[in-house]
Amino acid sequence: MEKISYYGRELCSYRSSLHTHCKTSDGQFTADEIIEKYSAEGYDVFAFTDHRKSNRVSELDDRGMTLISGMEIHPQGPRGITWHFVGLGVPEDFTEPQGDGQACIDAVNALGGVMICAHPYWCGFTSTEIATLKGLAGIEVFNTSTRYIGRAYNMQVWDELNDAGILHPAVAVDDTHGSRDLFMGWTMVMTNEPLSQKAVIQAIKDGDFYATQGPKFTRLSYEGGIFEAEFTPCTEVIGLSNLSSGHLGMVENINGPSSGIQEVTSCRFTLNRNRPNSWFRLQVRDRNGRFAWTNPFFVK
Repeated sequence: MEKISYYGRELCSYRSSLHTHCKTSDGQFTADEIIEKYSAEGYDVFAFTDHRKSNRVSELDDRGMTLISGMEIHPQGPRGITWHFVGLGVPEDFTEPQGDGQACIDAVNALGGVMICAHPYWCGFTSTEIATLKGLAGIEVFNTSTRYIGRAYNMQVWDELNDAGILHPAVAVDDTHGSRDLFMGWTMVMTNEPLSQKAVIQAIKDGDFYATQGPKFTRLSYEGGIFEAEFTPCTEVIGLSNLSSGHLGMVENINGPSSGIQEVTSCRFTLNRNRPNSWFRLQVRDRNGRFAWTNPFFVK
């Protein structure tokens, strides 16, 4: 657990794995084995999200982590493509709902859970297709297990939705199936409530989380049109906004090919609402090429 100053609130921040598989579906590890691996790595929250199958997480040895009951759900989508949704906070005896994508989202939400749109680039979904869905709690911006065909990142689809005025928070996940997927993307979930499945799900509903592959945010602030952030050392700091708008904090070789790499630990941008549905999010990257992303918000 760590602390973060999150838009005026001092919150506890927990390293969370929100998408993974074990031998209940198509994972390499048993439930006990995968818990042991993530606990030893220092995770605080771990979700079981096997394909079309739930796990009785209350009967497992959590090894100090908060275990989340979940499922990866696969309704039929447009153009004959299957949706991949991660449902979190579902009952341990949950069965995959019937119907189209929207019906499945509604079913999970009705039970008090949340639904995440998984790896849309890997699936082949467009932002226009995702925009038809209501009630999503977020979208995966990074998914480790989809990197093997070059489709790990979903920033463009995410920003196309932002440009359309549909702001989804983003998570980063391993989507672990085997050893090669471990510990490359996670979500920092923030709450001051005692750590539990209920507290984690409520934080996700509230948007109190950020996605990362390594960099950490220690302070985020937006007051009077000024956005400020503090974070662990990074060589690339970009504030993204509508279409071609943006804010430069730092990039490698910022003054040309020989100017080298500089690390910064903070940024400050003046945000202007210069078009309808103006939005902003921060994206940072460290010298090891690892990203972190804040969730987008509308500029006021």
